Amino acid sequence: MNDHITLRAMEPEDLDLLYQIENDRQLWDVGSANVPYSRYILYNYIASSSGDIYSDHQVRLIIENGVGETVGIADVINFDTKNLRAEVGIVIAREHRQKGYAGQTLVKLSEYAMQVLHLHQLYAIVDLTNTISLQVFKNAGYEQYSVLKDWLYDGKKYRDAVLMQIFF
Repeated sequence: MNDHITLRAMEPEDLDLLYQIENDRQLWDVGSANVPYSRYILYNYIASSSGDIYSDHQVRLIIENGVGETVGIADVINFDTKNLRAEVGIVIAREHRQKGYAGQTLVKLSEYAMQVLHLHQLYAIVDLTNTISLQVFKNAGYEQYSVLKDWLYDGKKYRDAVLMQIFF
């Protein structure tokens, strides 16, 4: 875990990773998307993204480890300039999980939120049964504030989610 991560803008070369993550059906249960995306749609997304969180109200960042390997994607979405908050989401590629990258990413996102965006808070909505993710957020300083009853639907049953928040 001596690797330190960096966050960078998405490039066209990241299309394969984005395609893999967006079309991973297991991840559909933890996010709001539940349809497959074509390479063409994802390429256009990368090409048309302004990279300006103020106009897009979101930014998608690539997570790289200390040796320059792409290990995942971090999202800052639902950027709310009036209430000075944003939602975060992180996906670490399967082969890079359990190496501390998600926790390091949350620390970097907090620094970005405080120093650049001047936000009051970041938040995440996490499946109550996802104990690993809940622990990662807790270790990064997030606290559990609310249980959202029947918040997530996996096509068969509803599951409770937890609102995790960090205040600056």
